[in-house]
Amino acid sequence: MAERRLLYLWLGLGICGAGLLGWQLRAPYGVILELRVMKLAALICVGAATGAATILFQTITMNRLLTPGIVGFDALFVLMQTLLVATLGGVGLAQIPGMFRFTLETLVLVIAATALFSLLLRRDAGDVTRMVLTGVIIGVLLRGLAGMVQRLLDPSEFAVVQQAMFASFGWVDPEQLATAALCLGLAMIAALRMAPALDVAGLGRSTALGLGLDHNRVVIVTLMLIAVLVSVSTALVGPITFLGLLAASLARQITNTHRHAVLIPAAALIGALILVAGQFVFERLLHQQSALAVVVEFLGGILFLALVLRKVRT
Repeated sequence: MAERRLLYLWLGLGICGAGLLGWQLRAPYGVILELRVMKLAALICVGAATGAATILFQTITMNRLLTPGIVGFDALFVLMQTLLVATLGGVGLAQIPGMFRFTLETLVLVIAATALFSLLLRRDAGDVTRMVLTGVIIGVLLRGLAGMVQRLLDPSEFAVVQQAMFASFGWVDPEQLATAALCLGLAMIAALRMAPALDVAGLGRSTALGLGLDHNRVVIVTLMLIAVLVSVSTALVGPITFLGLLAASLARQITNTHRHAVLIPAAALIGALILVAGQFVFERLLHQQSALAVVVEFLGGILFLALVLRKVRT
């Protein structure tokens, strides 16, 4: 039954993708279609990576309210953009080769995540609560530093930083997209290969150890995969904090299973479907160019509050 629902998600994604590519297509067909294909590929990559990363993160933290953004990925990305603009200026930043900038941002995000995970989990991979709380504090600190530096920027330079604070799918460099797709694809394959171990890890640390699972290794490897998925997608288009929470929650409701071999692709498909369908509605039907990320964050924030309130009541 769950596998059949995955087929329905594939079908829905295909229909929305075809609509995004072919709706109101005009001459020159080749140029416009190429741009739309690049945008569609970016939407699918980011949505799939964010959804899958959230499922992985919720499994190892044993908490369905959390997303990888809780440890400050978005705040670190915004601080990086702010420091680059403050140091180089808007013109100097634009002169940096796109691929070099993408690689640098990805490496910094991955290294920062790896350092955080290694520092907090070097003694006990089960102490995820301390990692999450520390991540929240670090995120607040980074946002404060970014806000302080932003107050020193000129209005024109601040506008450059402001654009980086929200995810943008208007244009994606083909070389960056190809590199991101390769990294994300390898990480997704690795996550699916770990699905049986994640099923056991989801039972809790004590139970997993009793069943013979090397829980520490599974948690650390999973956190590294999360770091790659979130870092690459964030460096590609910018931060989307609550998309993963939407995708993961819907995946659990639709599939009604605890098997990660189904949950991971379901969350990936739903994350991609949300972005593709949303982009089709806002760009093709409503003729809005920058509303998608704002609406996704708004809906995700409402869902987060609803889940918190429901858990408090129960």
